[in-house]
Amino acid sequence: METELGDEVVVVGGGVVGLTTAVVLAESGRRVRLWTREAAERTTSAVAGGLWWPYRIDPPALARAWALQSLDVYEELAARPEVSGVRMVEGVLGETGLDGVDAWAAARLPGLRAATAEEYGGTGLWARLPLIDMPAHLSWLRERFTAAGGVLETRAVDRLEEVEAPVVVNCTGLGARELVPDPSVRPVRGQLVVVENPGVDTWSVSTDPVSGEMAYFLPQPGRLLLGGTAEEDAWSTEPDPAVAEAIVRRCAALRPEIAGARVLDHLVGLRPARDSVRLEREPLPDGRLLVHNYGHGGGGVTVAWGCAREAARLATY
Repeated sequence: METELGDEVVVVGGGVVGLTTAVVLAESGRRVRLWTREAAERTTSAVAGGLWWPYRIDPPALARAWALQSLDVYEELAARPEVSGVRMVEGVLGETGLDGVDAWAAARLPGLRAATAEEYGGTGLWARLPLIDMPAHLSWLRERFTAAGGVLETRAVDRLEEVEAPVVVNCTGLGARELVPDPSVRPVRGQLVVVENPGVDTWSVSTDPVSGEMAYFLPQPGRLLLGGTAEEDAWSTEPDPAVAEAIVRRCAALRPEIAGARVLDHLVGLRPARDSVRLEREPLPDGRLLVHNYGHGGGGVTVAWGCAREAARLATY
């Protein structure tokens, strides 16, 4: 049953984790206000590639459980891709073989098969995974939130203590570094190149076994996203032309037709990395409740629904 804290909740942070958490809370009957410093389209979530897969997120066991809960939701949402922005798309996980797949993935993801030498120049594994068009999905989450009675407010927060509500849920991502403060939260810079799609309808994720450099391409409606980078403790949000050229070159090595694709845009996002996700409740001295839900690294969309449900539980019981 609910505590004496009441129904009102303020969720701070308007990325995919904050929006999803706000949706779960509002649809459970709570009175929810979502405070966001900027529109969802301007958050790190909006420039994410959107492929469901546990990436750069700890602890692994919990992340896997949260990811599987989210997978259930995305599979349902994929029935209406034009509304939700979620599609189930086939692609190749490079440098991965059937013998290297955890039992949970083999059991939950039917149709896994090894890529042939003609399909991938190395060890690869075909999988059918959710691929989320993030701008469309964020817009859909916002509409679902307001349809459930939630109120969206554009406002900055300097201190969590200033949020006047019985329950506050902190989904501020990288902002938690200063807001909590939590210096263990750090940026992992990711750069992408957006190009016209030359006819690519599958995705691929590859990591060079020697250099560790990544290459991935993700077909989204009206465009093809090329990545990527993972620069630790890099704060610049300005695209680097040399990095962009290298991204296109690595992706073209996988699919030659990408080399001539017209560039539409350059994107940079700062993943909110942490040694482990912080998902816990913190009673405040004045009797109010603070719930933390941040530190998802590059896996925010992958675990969003599982983490949102846990945050809602922590905010209620």
